[in-house]
Amino acid sequence: MNGVADGLADRAADFAQQSPAAVCETLGERLKQARLNQDLTQTDVAEQAGVSRKAVLNAEKGKVQLEVLVAILQALRLTAQLDQFLPPAPVSPLQLAKLQGKRRQRASGSRKESDNDPMSGEDDSW
Repeated sequence: MNGVADGLADRAADFAQQSPAAVCETLGERLKQARLNQDLTQTDVAEQAGVSRKAVLNAEKGKVQLEVLVAILQALRLTAQLDQFLPPAPVSPLQLAKLQGKRRQRASGSRKESDNDPMSGEDDSW
């Protein structure tokens, strides 16, 4: 591998050991490389994502809001990577058991305003 690729591989191996800022910086570098691989300028990506060029620049530095990051990923057609980045978590058996106890047993039906209104003139008693 070349020096840049070696550096990225080394940093990827130890995300757990890095500070959040360092991880964000690495992700920003990867975002920039993805943009460059597609031969797009920051302005191109910004226009496609509906954000400012400065937002793209900040994202490439690792300083980005989640919504802006997703917009940039959409512009770069990288949203398929999101399931690998943060796969859906299945409900644990313990959590499922807790939810089972709270499952509704029957519908309550819709309540009408007139049910509790003595002025409605309707008599619900039998």
